[in-house]
Amino acid sequence: MPYRKVVSDAKNKMNHSIDHLHHEFNGIRTGKASTTLVEDIRVECYGSQMPIKEMAGISTPESRLILIQPWDQNTVQAIVKAIQSSSLGITPVDDGRVVRVPIPELDEERRKDLDKHIKHMAEEVRITIRNIRREENEKLKKMKKSGELTEDDLRDGEKDIQKITNEYIEKVNESLKHKEEEIFTI
Repeated sequence: MPYRKVVSDAKNKMNHSIDHLHHEFNGIRTGKASTTLVEDIRVECYGSQMPIKEMAGISTPESRLILIQPWDQNTVQAIVKAIQSSSLGITPVDDGRVVRVPIPELDEERRKDLDKHIKHMAEEVRITIRNIRREENEKLKKMKKSGELTEDDLRDGEKDIQKITNEYIEKVNESLKHKEEEIFTI
């Protein structure tokens, strides 16, 4: 069927949107230590911006502590500065060789703010998925207009795209529910 390529493209694009949402959710602090909180923070060093994961080893030796061991000891202060200026709201501690990032307990107000933030992020991805559906349906209609598709193929293609749209919207909802549980678990 000639419309299968369009349906496949839609599915791939929606999959990228879900992957992006998961990556964004991993960067949100939930009260427990996770290396994903700091690994993509950009640090000014060597005349350029580099993510921490490219210049240090990152581990979580305890449930509320992230340990960053830079490969070059001269970058410790730059890493501390980058973490302080990030949106995490966490104060790192350095001993000249390693950077310790203690993860404080979340208070109720911060949990509600995070919940609002992740709901907004999830809605943005839902909108992206719906836009992908619209774009791919437009492609199908152009193919129908140019004679590449029959009326039945157009209808089947739109039906398939709607089906995967519903699946991916449900995946967004599941991810949101899981992240909310993570935030509100004390």
